[in-house]
Amino acid sequence: MTTTIEPIIENKKKDKPKLLPPYNVILMNDDEHTDIYVINIMRKIFAHPIEKGMLIAKEVHLQGRCIVWTGTKELAELKQEQIHSCGRDVAVASCKGSMTAIIEPSI
Repeated sequence: MTTTIEPIIENKKKDKPKLLPPYNVILMNDDEHTDIYVINIMRKIFAHPIEKGMLIAKEVHLQGRCIVWTGTKELAELKQEQIHSCGRDVAVASCKGSMTAIIEPSI
């Protein structure tokens, strides 16, 4: 009686880690912040020129939201926190806090 031993073949192909998709930072519209406020936070946080800040302020107002930055999830979370830490718009008496920003995967 002969015993046959089958060799174990290891999978030579190593699984590569999956890359996370880029994430968008999206600024949401509200009626408590002025265009100047939007322009200033775009300059401060993203180093966008005034002209781009103006375009973002207009799009947020007209569309209700605007993608202001795209990159890694970790940096998107940081940028979102930075927007949320900007505080209220002092030019608007009824303003109670910073603008809202969300992040979502870029498709």
